[in-house]
Amino acid sequence: MNISLLTPAWRDGYELIDSGNGLKLERFGNYILSRPEPQALWKPSLPEKQWDEMSNADFIKQKGSEDKGKWHLKKGMPEQWVINYKSQKLDFKMRLGLTSFKHVGIFPEQASNWEFIYDKCITKKNPKVLNLFAYTGGATLAALSANAEVTHIDSVKQTVSWSRENMETSRLDGVRWIVEDAQKFVARECRRGNRYDGIIMDPPSYGRGADGEKWTLMENLRNLLENCAKILSNDGFFILNLYSMGLSPLLAHTLVGEIFPDRIDESMMGELYFEDKFKKKLPLGVFIRF
Repeated sequence: MNISLLTPAWRDGYELIDSGNGLKLERFGNYILSRPEPQALWKPSLPEKQWDEMSNADFIKQKGSEDKGKWHLKKGMPEQWVINYKSQKLDFKMRLGLTSFKHVGIFPEQASNWEFIYDKCITKKNPKVLNLFAYTGGATLAALSANAEVTHIDSVKQTVSWSRENMETSRLDGVRWIVEDAQKFVARECRRGNRYDGIIMDPPSYGRGADGEKWTLMENLRNLLENCAKILSNDGFFILNLYSMGLSPLLAHTLVGEIFPDRIDESMMGELYFEDKFKKKLPLGVFIRF
């Protein structure tokens, strides 16, 4: 059993410049942002003055909150802009925006999984892919690029609209958009006997469904995985991402191994990370996939 470290090879759209003191300095296209990163426990390599000079926008946390806050924008910094993800296989665009929860509409470390999704989908004819907790749709665009039929599930209507905008900007098509609680949708698909050639999951630690349903990762993940196993085709691919601090690849491997005992030997697990310009490796999530 091997634990892998995966970092994507972005060409122009993204760069981790520096990290430390609970922050990260990142370039998204033409703009540089400074925002919180609790896992950056070390010291930054660049002086604070240089961070201030380089950044176009800084996220200021709200007192008493870990994630919520507001952005301080410097002159010339737009609230929305578009970046391009381009590799040997993929070429699509995503609109970014400055949200009150420090996110900008993309998890760039997921590019390693986007390549995996493309590789799995391109081997099948019009595969059916289910993207749960799909956010702004990077994985959806990767599957679409390989001619997949994608069902995109997220409980936030505005986020689904954002995803649709990304699809249209990328001149792609073929998505079934659904604003719903992921657990309810998968349970219904089990009853209907529907099957998918690929399932992608990016569950948060906590959340609410479209009708206020409560989601807690520790309480609900196992049941959701059990239902996903019922609707995944025998040779289908599967990706689970976990972002909560304290969760390990070994935990993901043991849990997924219980639910998918016939597939676990072909799985790959590990951490997604970026290395800043000073060779400091910043972990950004746990994954398991097969």
